[in-house]
Amino acid sequence: MPPVRHRVPHRVPRGSGGPRPTRRGGLHRAVRARRVAWRLPEGATATTPFRILGAHTDSPTFRVKPNPAVRTLGWEQLNVEVYGGALLSTWFDRDLQIAGRVVDADGSVRLVSTGPVARIPNLAIHLDRGVNDGKEIDRQRHTIPIVGVGGDDGGTDVTAWLRARVGDAVSWDLFLADTQAPARIGIEREFLASGRMDNLTSVHAGLRGIVDAPADGAHIPVFAAFDHEEIGSSTPSGAGGPFLENVLGRLQEGLGASRSEAARAFRASWLLSSDAGHLVHPNQPEKHDPTNRPRPGGGPLLKISANQRYMTEAKGEAVWAAACDTAGVPWQPFVNVNTIPGGSTIGPIAATRLGIPTIDIGVGLLSMHSVRELVHVDDLAALHGAVAAFLAG
Repeated sequence: MPPVRHRVPHRVPRGSGGPRPTRRGGLHRAVRARRVAWRLPEGATATTPFRILGAHTDSPTFRVKPNPAVRTLGWEQLNVEVYGGALLSTWFDRDLQIAGRVVDADGSVRLVSTGPVARIPNLAIHLDRGVNDGKEIDRQRHTIPIVGVGGDDGGTDVTAWLRARVGDAVSWDLFLADTQAPARIGIEREFLASGRMDNLTSVHAGLRGIVDAPADGAHIPVFAAFDHEEIGSSTPSGAGGPFLENVLGRLQEGLGASRSEAARAFRASWLLSSDAGHLVHPNQPEKHDPTNRPRPGGGPLLKISANQRYMTEAKGEAVWAAACDTAGVPWQPFVNVNTIPGGSTIGPIAATRLGIPTIDIGVGLLSMHSVRELVHVDDLAALHGAVAAFLAG
């Protein structure tokens, strides 16, 4: 490992046009988007391949709409829009905060949070006797949270209240977030219950892996964290956008790579697409493949799909198995039952754009896309070990 001081990210001067691989052995990042980091090893050449860990940072939630104040029969409410494929029923009767980023007139960005101020209330069972037999949730009428008391005769105005808390901000990206702290639960405290583990589990593993990556390896380790995976990735900061491709291209340009040399490096590279997957559900095992049923504590998942919803093929499986063997951790194959297509990942999108061989993996969860998901802590440790071994080569 290089000295600690080399871990300070290389900052590109303003107007330089982007990141440049000017210092070897240290941890680098693209300054503007702050979503890609890499280590440039000593002796890197124009044909040195990449080892990339790709993950996504977003999770299903609710975004605050413009002109958010809604007043209904004495209640002050907050107009919101569903973001991604949220498991809506889990957001009811939770203590929610408003959090996100605000932008000031000079372009500076600040992070803000309010603490618990909002709640999406359930209707009492006395007023809906059939609710436990199944109820359709109207994404507009049923998911508007209450934040205070209001009405024509006065009360709290939520728009004015928000503006008072964001100071001189001229715009914002604000969302609802659960305020309950993560917790270790289970008889042996073997589970972690928390929100947003799809996909911050992979982001955490990638960050630790790139910090620990060697400075003298035979390839260039890269960590890429994308936005907007939960809504399709087709944005400039999503896996379908140009950002990672541009960063890798500029790295290769700094190494003097010709077009042919850059293509050779890409073909010898590997992209590990890490996104949370599904453990077998004990109350509904019929929703899972009959012979591939990942269990808690059995290690991270290797995702396989004949229809290329996941990109893993035999060569990639061998690379993943070798990384897990090096780390001394188990792994489990995952496939969808034939009657349920399941979700996809950044893997097929990034692989199509870059042409880099790709492997889909991830830690197994219960309650994916719930406001509060569940994971086995041993699987988190195994994911980090396998990712670190993959990046180290």
